[in-house]
Amino acid sequence: MKFHYEFDIQPPEKLIHHQQKLMLMGSCFTENIGEKLSRYKFTVLENPNGILFNPVSVSEAITQYIEEKVFTSADLFLLNESWHSWKHHSRYSGITPEDALQKINQSTAQAHQFLKNADQIMITLGSAWVYTLTEKAANAKKTAVAANNHKAPADWFAKKLLTIEEVLSMLDHMIHRLFHFNPKLQIIFTISPVRHLREGVIENNKSKAVLIQAVHHLVEKFDRLYYFPAYELVIDDLRDYRFYAEDLVHPNYHATQYVWEKLVNACMSEETQAVLKEIEPIRLAVQHKPFNPSTQQHQQFVQTYLHKAIQMEKQYPYISWKEEIAYLASCLHK
Repeated sequence: MKFHYEFDIQPPEKLIHHQQKLMLMGSCFTENIGEKLSRYKFTVLENPNGILFNPVSVSEAITQYIEEKVFTSADLFLLNESWHSWKHHSRYSGITPEDALQKINQSTAQAHQFLKNADQIMITLGSAWVYTLTEKAANAKKTAVAANNHKAPADWFAKKLLTIEEVLSMLDHMIHRLFHFNPKLQIIFTISPVRHLREGVIENNKSKAVLIQAVHHLVEKFDRLYYFPAYELVIDDLRDYRFYAEDLVHPNYHATQYVWEKLVNACMSEETQAVLKEIEPIRLAVQHKPFNPSTQQHQQFVQTYLHKAIQMEKQYPYISWKEEIAYLASCLHK
């Protein structure tokens, strides 16, 4: 008997491998995949503005990176004893304006340089619902879209569902800017399988429908665009609440791992997949916490994996093993 529906995933034109630079943008599901890419030694830059859910905020952020926008105190507002930006996640807030601006502008400058030389950008869209600022919001440009609410009062925002035409217009403009800025770039679109039930079940489905239709229209229009079906893998393939966390909104570890394995199989070459299998035991060895680190058995264990890490660094010089080698070397003769 079959207990879930599997389907074939067509590979992208340009497969992912370790010699590439990958930028990841979008919802919290982006960070699940980004963590796995980093764990397996890919060169990754993830969410330089923090988590972004809607296509307006993603498009605005990418434009800021391309233009290397410098934020000033005029772009910030004070709330609950911290300074915030409406375009950034709270991780970029600060106790002083200078603190917040230092984090924001440093991240923007890093993103500008990384994106200029990136080979792939994965954009995960989470919701077509946006929250625009009202006249009551601090430092508000009325109808501007907030990327993060920063726990501000509800009357600072008005909720709106983007139309397909609005999403297409924003993303189309963003894609042209990206290809002009970096002609070698491949764009991978995904739709987040996280269910935005705070908006309501029907409203969540309306939102996902807008995103799905817009993204597929663009993928059919442009070369070097690719759609990876993360949403369909969770919603249509796994299709079971056992694969969600207790909140019944976020995919759990097993679902995320399943999507990761599908991404590896569809978007990475056999050579890259073989490298992942070589990386895995060294990664696990570094995580291992022995009860008695001074035993001869553990010292031999450390020596074995230190040697493997050194050999991997020689075999694949484009993959950095400095941290692992330094850590394993420090474990010897403790």
